[in-house]
Amino acid sequence: MNIQHKDLNLLLLFKVLFEELNVTAAAERMALSQPALSHKLNKLRHEFADPLFVRSARGLTATPKAIRLAPQVLALASQLEAFYQDSQSLDFLQQQRRFYLYSTDYIESLLLPPLLQLLLEKAPAVQLVTRNTMGLLPRQELERGECDLAIAGFYTDLPQTLYQQQLYQEDFVVLLRSQHPLAGAPLTLQSYCQAQHIVTTLTGDLDGIVDKELAKFGQKRHVCAGISSFMAPPALVLHNDVLLTCLRSVAETAVAQHDSLQLLPCPLTLKPVQISQIWHSRCQDDLLHQWLRRQIATLCANRFNRATTAATG
Repeated sequence: MNIQHKDLNLLLLFKVLFEELNVTAAAERMALSQPALSHKLNKLRHEFADPLFVRSARGLTATPKAIRLAPQVLALASQLEAFYQDSQSLDFLQQQRRFYLYSTDYIESLLLPPLLQLLLEKAPAVQLVTRNTMGLLPRQELERGECDLAIAGFYTDLPQTLYQQQLYQEDFVVLLRSQHPLAGAPLTLQSYCQAQHIVTTLTGDLDGIVDKELAKFGQKRHVCAGISSFMAPPALVLHNDVLLTCLRSVAETAVAQHDSLQLLPCPLTLKPVQISQIWHSRCQDDLLHQWLRRQIATLCANRFNRATTAATG
Protein backbone atom coordinates (compact mmCIF):
# COMPACT_ATOMS: atom_id res chain seq x y z
CA MET A 1 0.00 0.00 0.00
CA ASN A 2 1.24 3.49 -0.88
CA ILE A 3 1.32 5.68 2.26
CA GLN A 4 2.13 8.97 0.54
CA HIS A 5 -1.49 10.13 0.98
CA LYS A 6 -1.73 9.00 4.60
CA ASP A 7 -1.67 11.57 7.41
CA LEU A 8 0.74 10.17 9.99
CA ASN A 9 -0.30 12.87 12.45
CA LEU A 10 -3.53 10.90 12.89
CA LEU A 11 -1.52 8.19 14.63
CA LEU A 12 -0.56 10.71 17.29
CA LEU A 13 -4.21 11.73 17.63
CA PHE A 14 -5.20 8.08 18.10
CA LYS A 15 -2.51 7.65 20.77
CA VAL A 16 -3.58 10.74 22.72
CA LEU A 17 -7.30 9.90 22.53
CA PHE A 18 -6.67 6.31 23.60
CA GLU A 19 -4.57 7.46 26.56
CA GLU A 20 -6.86 10.29 27.68
CA LEU A 21 -10.34 9.05 26.67
CA ASN A 22 -11.42 12.64 27.10
CA VAL A 23 -11.94 15.22 24.33
CA THR A 24 -11.05 18.24 26.46
CA ALA A 25 -7.86 16.68 27.87
CA ALA A 26 -6.81 15.44 24.43
CA ALA A 27 -7.37 18.88 22.87
CA GLU A 28 -5.28 20.55 25.58
CA ARG A 29 -2.49 18.00 25.20
CA MET A 30 -2.36 18.53 21.44
CA ALA A 31 -2.78 22.33 21.70
CA LEU A 32 -5.94 22.18 19.57
CA SER A 33 -9.37 23.69 19.95
CA GLN A 34 -12.15 21.16 20.48
CA PRO A 35 -13.67 21.89 17.00
CA ALA A 36 -10.24 21.31 15.42
CA LEU A 37 -9.79 18.07 17.33
CA SER A 38 -13.30 16.94 16.30
CA HIS A 39 -12.40 17.63 12.67
CA LYS A 40 -9.25 15.49 12.95
CA LEU A 41 -11.21 12.77 14.75
CA ASN A 42 -13.62 12.58 11.81
CA LYS A 43 -10.63 12.13 9.47
CA LEU A 44 -9.26 9.43 11.79
CA ARG A 45 -12.62 7.60 11.76
CA HIS A 46 -12.75 7.81 7.97
CA GLU A 47 -9.18 6.51 7.72
CA PHE A 48 -9.99 3.37 9.72
CA ALA A 49 -13.66 3.03 8.72
CA ASP A 50 -14.73 2.86 12.36
CA PRO A 51 -15.97 5.32 15.04
CA LEU A 52 -12.93 4.29 17.17
CA PHE A 53 -13.87 6.55 20.11
CA VAL A 54 -17.50 7.14 21.13
CA ARG A 55 -18.96 9.27 23.85
CA SER A 56 -19.82 7.74 27.21
CA ALA A 57 -20.95 8.98 30.61
CA ARG A 58 -17.32 9.55 31.67
CA GLY A 59 -15.85 10.82 28.39
CA LEU A 60 -14.91 8.51 25.55
CA THR A 61 -14.92 4.75 25.12
CA ALA A 62 -12.70 2.89 22.67
CA THR A 63 -14.48 0.61 20.20
CA PRO A 64 -13.39 -3.01 19.80
CA LYS A 65 -11.48 -2.07 16.62
CA ALA A 66 -9.67 0.76 18.43
CA ILE A 67 -8.71 -1.65 21.22
CA ARG A 68 -7.45 -4.13 18.63
CA LEU A 69 -5.42 -1.47 16.77
CA ALA A 70 -4.09 0.26 19.89
CA PRO A 71 -0.91 -1.81 20.54
CA GLN A 72 0.41 -1.26 17.02
CA VAL A 73 -0.66 2.37 16.71
CA LEU A 74 0.75 3.31 20.11
CA ALA A 75 4.06 1.61 19.28
CA LEU A 76 4.30 3.37 15.91
CA ALA A 77 3.42 6.77 17.39
CA SER A 78 5.98 6.31 20.17
CA GLN A 79 8.67 5.35 17.65
CA LEU A 80 7.93 8.44 15.56
CA GLU A 81 8.06 10.69 18.64
CA ALA A 82 11.34 9.10 19.74
CA PHE A 83 12.79 9.51 16.23
CA TYR A 84 12.09 13.23 16.11
CA GLN A 85 13.15 13.76 19.70
CA ASP A 86 16.51 12.08 19.04
CA SER A 87 17.09 13.98 15.81
CA GLN A 88 16.48 17.31 17.53
CA SER A 89 18.44 16.77 20.73
CA LEU A 90 22.08 16.73 21.76
CA ASP A 91 22.06 12.98 21.12
CA PHE A 92 23.23 13.77 17.61
CA LEU A 93 26.73 14.03 19.10
CA GLN A 94 26.51 10.31 19.92
CA GLN A 95 25.53 9.27 16.40
CA GLN A 96 27.76 6.89 14.49
CA ARG A 97 28.45 8.91 11.37
CA ARG A 98 31.19 9.20 8.77
CA PHE A 99 31.92 12.80 7.80
CA TYR A 100 33.69 13.48 4.49
CA LEU A 101 35.76 16.65 4.28
CA TYR A 102 37.32 17.75 0.98
CA SER A 103 40.18 20.22 1.35
CA THR A 104 43.94 20.65 0.83
CA ASP A 105 46.95 19.43 2.77
CA TYR A 106 47.47 23.00 3.98
CA ILE A 107 43.95 23.32 5.41
CA GLU A 108 44.27 19.86 6.93
CA SER A 109 47.49 20.82 8.71
CA LEU A 110 45.83 23.88 10.25
CA LEU A 111 42.40 22.48 11.01
CA LEU A 112 42.64 18.77 11.73
CA PRO A 113 44.69 18.79 14.97
CA PRO A 114 42.16 20.87 16.97
CA LEU A 115 39.13 19.48 15.09
CA LEU A 116 40.08 15.86 15.73
CA GLN A 117 40.64 16.62 19.41
CA LEU A 118 37.19 18.19 19.56
CA LEU A 119 35.55 15.20 17.88
CA LEU A 120 37.24 12.74 20.22
CA GLU A 121 35.94 14.71 23.20
CA LYS A 122 32.44 15.69 22.05
CA ALA A 123 31.44 13.28 19.25
CA PRO A 124 33.58 10.15 19.63
CA ALA A 125 31.40 8.02 17.32
CA VAL A 126 31.96 10.34 14.35
CA GLN A 127 34.60 9.19 11.85
CA LEU A 128 36.36 11.94 9.90
CA VAL A 129 37.58 11.19 6.38
CA THR A 130 39.53 13.83 4.43
CA ARG A 131 40.13 13.91 0.69
CA ASN A 132 42.09 16.29 -1.49
CA THR A 133 39.91 18.69 -3.42
CA MET A 134 42.47 18.66 -6.26
CA GLY A 135 42.00 22.34 -7.01
CA LEU A 136 38.37 21.94 -8.06
CA LEU A 137 34.98 22.33 -6.41
CA PRO A 138 33.73 18.76 -5.69
CA ARG A 139 30.26 19.64 -6.98
CA GLN A 140 29.16 16.16 -7.99
CA GLU A 141 30.46 14.69 -4.73
CA LEU A 142 28.51 17.30 -2.76
CA GLU A 143 25.35 16.58 -4.74
CA ARG A 144 25.71 12.80 -4.42
CA GLY A 145 26.40 12.92 -0.68
CA GLU A 146 30.00 11.74 -1.09
CA CYS A 147 31.30 15.06 0.28
CA ASP A 148 29.79 16.66 3.37
CA LEU A 149 31.93 19.78 3.46
CA ALA A 150 34.54 21.36 1.19
CA ILE A 151 37.05 23.95 2.45
CA ALA A 152 39.41 25.92 0.22
CA GLY A 153 40.08 29.37 -1.19
CA PHE A 154 39.49 28.80 -4.89
CA TYR A 155 35.79 27.94 -5.18
CA THR A 156 33.85 30.28 -7.47
CA ASP A 157 30.54 30.38 -9.36
CA LEU A 158 28.66 28.24 -6.86
CA PRO A 159 25.24 26.88 -7.89
CA GLN A 160 22.18 27.84 -5.86
CA THR A 161 22.05 24.36 -4.29
CA LEU A 162 25.27 25.09 -2.36
CA TYR A 163 25.81 27.21 0.73
CA GLN A 164 29.05 28.92 1.68
CA GLN A 165 30.50 30.60 4.74
CA GLN A 166 33.69 32.65 4.71
CA LEU A 167 36.03 31.41 7.42
CA TYR A 168 38.95 33.83 7.07
CA GLN A 169 41.06 35.61 4.49
CA GLU A 170 44.80 35.72 3.92
CA ASP A 171 47.21 37.85 1.97
CA PHE A 172 50.28 36.74 0.01
CA VAL A 173 53.96 37.06 0.95
CA VAL A 174 57.20 35.77 -0.54
CA LEU A 175 59.16 33.03 1.22
CA LEU A 176 62.89 32.58 0.62
CA ARG A 177 65.97 31.34 2.44
CA SER A 178 68.29 33.72 4.23
CA GLN A 179 71.16 32.79 1.89
CA HIS A 180 69.17 33.83 -1.19
CA PRO A 181 70.81 36.76 -3.06
CA LEU A 182 67.57 38.74 -2.70
CA ALA A 183 67.27 38.23 1.05
CA GLY A 184 67.65 41.17 3.39
CA ALA A 185 66.32 43.85 1.03
CA PRO A 186 62.88 44.84 -0.27
CA LEU A 187 61.87 42.98 -3.41
CA THR A 188 61.38 45.06 -6.53
CA LEU A 189 59.14 43.90 -9.34
CA GLN A 190 62.21 43.61 -11.59
CA SER A 191 64.23 41.46 -9.17
CA TYR A 192 61.13 39.39 -8.43
CA CYS A 193 60.57 38.58 -12.12
CA GLN A 194 64.25 37.77 -12.70
CA ALA A 195 64.35 35.22 -9.86
CA GLN A 196 63.53 31.52 -10.07
CA HIS A 197 60.12 30.56 -8.67
CA ILE A 198 58.31 27.44 -7.52
CA VAL A 199 54.53 27.28 -7.37
CA THR A 200 51.86 25.06 -5.90
CA THR A 201 49.67 23.72 -8.69
CA LEU A 202 46.88 21.28 -7.95
CA THR A 203 45.80 21.06 -11.57
CA GLY A 204 49.19 21.09 -13.34
CA ASP A 205 48.72 24.65 -14.60
CA LEU A 206 51.80 26.82 -13.95
CA ASP A 207 50.03 30.03 -14.93
CA GLY A 208 48.49 31.08 -11.62
CA ILE A 209 47.19 34.17 -9.83
CA VAL A 210 50.63 35.78 -9.73
CA ASP A 211 51.28 35.22 -13.43
CA LYS A 212 47.92 36.63 -14.46
CA GLU A 213 48.62 39.75 -12.40
CA LEU A 214 52.13 40.11 -13.84
CA ALA A 215 50.69 39.88 -17.37
CA LYS A 216 48.66 43.04 -16.68
CA PHE A 217 51.98 44.90 -16.40
CA GLY A 218 53.56 43.14 -19.35
CA GLN A 219 55.79 41.17 -16.99
CA LYS A 220 56.58 37.48 -16.66
CA ARG A 221 58.42 35.36 -14.11
CA HIS A 222 60.31 32.11 -14.55
CA VAL A 223 58.76 29.10 -12.85
CA CYS A 224 61.22 26.26 -12.47
CA ALA A 225 58.89 23.79 -10.69
CA GLY A 226 55.22 23.18 -9.99
CA ILE A 227 54.46 21.17 -6.84
CA SER A 228 51.17 19.38 -6.12
CA SER A 229 51.23 20.29 -2.43
CA PHE A 230 51.00 23.34 -0.21
CA MET A 231 53.27 21.82 2.44
CA ALA A 232 56.24 20.59 0.36
CA PRO A 233 57.41 23.88 -1.26
CA PRO A 234 58.88 25.43 1.95
CA ALA A 235 61.27 22.47 2.15
CA LEU A 236 62.42 23.20 -1.39
CA VAL A 237 62.94 26.87 -0.56
CA LEU A 238 65.08 25.85 2.39
CA HIS A 239 67.74 24.31 0.13
CA ASN A 240 67.47 26.29 -3.13
CA ASP A 241 67.68 29.88 -4.36
CA VAL A 242 64.02 30.02 -5.34
CA LEU A 243 61.08 32.20 -4.31
CA LEU A 244 57.71 30.91 -3.15
CA THR A 245 54.76 33.29 -3.28
CA CYS A 246 52.32 31.82 -0.78
CA LEU A 247 49.71 32.55 1.86
CA ARG A 248 51.08 34.35 4.89
CA SER A 249 50.28 31.54 7.33
CA VAL A 250 52.19 29.03 5.16
CA ALA A 251 55.25 31.27 5.23
CA GLU A 252 54.92 32.05 8.95
CA THR A 253 54.68 28.34 9.78
CA ALA A 254 57.79 27.61 7.69
CA VAL A 255 59.76 30.48 9.28
CA ALA A 256 58.77 29.29 12.76
CA GLN A 257 60.13 25.82 11.94
CA HIS A 258 63.32 26.97 10.16
CA ASP A 259 65.19 30.07 11.29
CA SER A 260 67.09 30.11 8.00
CA LEU A 261 63.89 31.07 6.16
CA GLN A 262 62.39 34.53 5.94
CA LEU A 263 59.41 36.21 4.36
CA LEU A 264 59.20 39.46 2.41
CA PRO A 265 56.25 41.54 1.20
CA CYS A 266 55.14 40.65 -2.29
CA PRO A 267 55.98 43.40 -4.83
CA LEU A 268 52.62 42.75 -6.50
CA THR A 269 49.27 43.79 -5.08
CA LEU A 270 47.38 40.50 -5.00
CA LYS A 271 43.78 40.10 -3.89
CA PRO A 272 43.54 38.26 -0.54
CA VAL A 273 42.28 34.70 -0.67
CA GLN A 274 38.90 34.05 0.93
CA ILE A 275 38.91 30.64 2.63
CA SER A 276 35.34 29.31 2.75
CA GLN A 277 33.47 26.17 3.72
CA ILE A 278 30.93 24.89 1.19
CA TRP A 279 28.05 22.45 1.74
CA HIS A 280 24.97 21.21 -0.08
CA SER A 281 21.46 22.34 0.81
CA ARG A 282 20.62 18.76 1.85
CA CYS A 283 22.95 19.25 4.86
CA GLN A 284 21.73 22.72 5.81
CA ASP A 285 19.42 21.60 8.65
CA ASP A 286 21.27 18.47 9.78
CA LEU A 287 22.11 19.01 13.46
CA LEU A 288 25.47 17.23 13.41
CA HIS A 289 26.46 19.07 10.23
CA GLN A 290 25.45 22.41 11.77
CA TRP A 291 27.49 21.65 14.89
CA LEU A 292 30.59 20.71 12.88
CA ARG A 293 30.33 23.84 10.74
CA ARG A 294 30.14 25.99 13.87
CA GLN A 295 33.17 24.27 15.39
CA ILE A 296 35.20 24.73 12.21
CA ALA A 297 34.23 28.40 11.96
CA THR A 298 35.17 28.95 15.61
CA LEU A 299 38.52 27.15 15.24
CA CYS A 300 39.39 29.26 12.19
CA ALA A 301 38.31 32.47 13.92
CA ASN A 302 40.50 31.64 16.91
CA ARG A 303 43.43 30.68 14.68
CA PHE A 304 43.34 33.85 12.61
CA ASN A 305 41.68 36.15 15.16
CA ARG A 306 39.06 37.20 12.64
CA ALA A 307 35.30 37.20 12.88
CA THR A 308 33.51 34.88 10.50
CA THR A 309 30.67 35.99 8.30
CA ALA A 310 27.16 34.60 8.14
CA ALA A 311 26.39 31.81 5.72
CA THR A 312 24.80 32.67 2.41
CA GLY A 313 23.34 30.49 -0.28
